[in-house]
Amino acid sequence: MTPIHKETHIGSVTLKVRNLENLVSFYTETIGLQILSEQETRVMLTADGKTPLIVLDGNQDFQQRPMKSAGLYHLALLVPTRKDLANVLYHFIETKTQLLGASNHKFSEAIYLQDPENNGIEIYRDVDRQDWVRDERGKLPAVSEPLDVQSLLAERDSKTWTRLPENTVMGHVHLNVVNIAEAENFYMNVLGFEEQTRIGNHALFISAGGYHHHIAVNIWNGPDAEQSREDVTGLLHYEIVVPSMLEIKKVLSALELEQVPYHIESENIRLKDPAGNGVVIKARTA
Repeated sequence: MTPIHKETHIGSVTLKVRNLENLVSFYTETIGLQILSEQETRVMLTADGKTPLIVLDGNQDFQQRPMKSAGLYHLALLVPTRKDLANVLYHFIETKTQLLGASNHKFSEAIYLQDPENNGIEIYRDVDRQDWVRDERGKLPAVSEPLDVQSLLAERDSKTWTRLPENTVMGHVHLNVVNIAEAENFYMNVLGFEEQTRIGNHALFISAGGYHHHIAVNIWNGPDAEQSREDVTGLLHYEIVVPSMLEIKKVLSALELEQVPYHIESENIRLKDPAGNGVVIKARTA
């Protein structure tokens, strides 16, 4: 498989949730997204009023996702500037929002938390790409240092925080999988993403166009973790967005060659990765 198109990026992430009302409140009031559309069992959330970033599918009958299972490790919302990240952090401090951590990865600075149903969330900003430091193989070292919170907060503005910036996007997704080698074969050898960082034999960070990562996979829930299930909370699917229908055709050819099961719905490719995580591959709309 040739490398996937360099303009490929991550689109929306759809979550299966038990308490839809509670999750909508969290993502609008705490995270700062807006409601794009609202139905009885489905709510689409946006930053710009046009583009879905997170879709919540509600069903009280969903079981809680087992701890040792494949699924979403975290979704990652990318804000445009360091000042934007500072404003988000200050909002979390003001509202006494519980955080899981805050890290400097050298290519990005990130804040980590969970929603009320234990879905992981990262909110981050990218360091200028020209300042990323690669090793002799051209890979990005795995670095996770404490975030300089005081330096970050010094950049916040004095305006009252109301919501995420409208040009916030879904920067990447990080997935729990069952087997790194299987995930690597699917995402790199079939779909054409390229390795950027590897942590031993338990985590892999891959991307299109040299980005630090659009997708990460890990086996931190255990190599004996069960596959993702449709009847539990958590990830239903996430979108990989390619620039054109020509790229969709290239992906289809690769799937056919490797005999990977898929189906087509409204010109989108729907399939599951080897761990059972739902993937939708679609062409970018104008």
